[in-house]
Amino acid sequence: MDSILTQLRSYLPDSQPIAEMATNASKIPLHPYYPLELEIVGYMANKWDTLTLVSMFGAGCVGIFAVTYLITTRIRPQMSKADLSTIMWFVLCGCIHLFFEGYFSYNFRRMSSMQDLFGQLWKEYSLSDSRYQTQNAFVLCMETITAVCWGPLSFAVAGMIATDHSLRHPLQALVSLGQIYGDVLYYATSMFDHYILDMSYSRPEPFYFWGYFVLMNAFWIIIPGKLLYDSISESGKAFAALEKQERIFKANGTGNGKLIGTLNGTPNGTPKGKSNGKAKNGSIRKR
Repeated sequence: MDSILTQLRSYLPDSQPIAEMATNASKIPLHPYYPLELEIVGYMANKWDTLTLVSMFGAGCVGIFAVTYLITTRIRPQMSKADLSTIMWFVLCGCIHLFFEGYFSYNFRRMSSMQDLFGQLWKEYSLSDSRYQTQNAFVLCMETITAVCWGPLSFAVAGMIATDHSLRHPLQALVSLGQIYGDVLYYATSMFDHYILDMSYSRPEPFYFWGYFVLMNAFWIIIPGKLLYDSISESGKAFAALEKQERIFKANGTGNGKLIGTLNGTPNGTPKGKSNGKAKNGSIRKR
């Protein structure tokens, strides 16, 4: 009887390896994000692959550029290429800030389970920054401010450029500085956690860090930096011209009337069509 029981036990698996297998299985991450020990409730894998998602995002940007180009060139055919490019940039910014980033702010609690286009795009981007899947306070506040403030204002700047509005450069400087400020904080908080707290939010593959995290966000530092410089330069020129006119006015406004004459269209200050009190032959008119 004992021999039969011993033989039966030999066919049964060892209970200790089974327990170890169960423990190891519980350690397998249920998501692709880093750190692997993150708890992401309700995560659902994307239905579309990376190439499809990136292609759809790129096609959307091209479509926005094309529509903006057609509308703008119809409204102002003689617009400079620089202004046209700037309008296209701000319209793209407005769409991304207001709709794409606004989508995240509205759906941040259930982002890990979203399966529409924007939801899958955010889950794809989160491979470079998992904070978008963990309801991170800074990311949520930063994206919300960007969507609420810089989204509508980007459209406003585009409209001001198209209509050659006098407030174009002050508002362009404001929006560009806000974009730079938010992007610098975004980089800085991630780098602080990486180097000080030894916590990385990006997968180890270089494509995600350098392609998504670095490159895709660098556009909102380089281009706004150039536009901010342009606006500061144009504002400086405007103030310099105003100060020059004020100096001329102070020098000539109460003297021989040269500035007043220039404004009236005559060299001596007398409006066109009116006499200065002298006859053509130089004699004083009789009253």
